[in-house]
Amino acid sequence: MSKDITPRPPIEDILSSRGRIKILKELADSTELNISELCRRVGLNHSSTKLHLQVLMNSGLVEEKAFGRIKIYRYRIEDLRARALKNLLELWQT
Repeated sequence: MSKDITPRPPIEDILSSRGRIKILKELADSTELNISELCRRVGLNHSSTKLHLQVLMNSGLVEEKAFGRIKIYRYRIEDLRARALKNLLELWQT
C-alpha cells in the first residue's frame, strides 16, 4: 500500500513572498478566517490569496475547512513548525 505524500515546500519558498508572510501573520493572529475577510485584511486580491493559501496548505501550516460553499482557512497551531513560526513572528513584532 503506497501513500501519495507530497513533499513540503522548503522554508525559503514559504517565506520568499510578502503576500504569504502577510497571510501567515494574519492567520496566526486570527486563527481562522474566510478568504474574503483574509483578502481584505492583507490587501491582496482573491486569486493571488488563493494561490498563496495553496502553498501554505501544501506546507502544512494552514488548513482549509469547508462548510458547504464557505471555506475557512485555519492556522495549524498544533503543528510544531507553525507554533515556532508564530513565536518568531510575535518576537519580531516586539
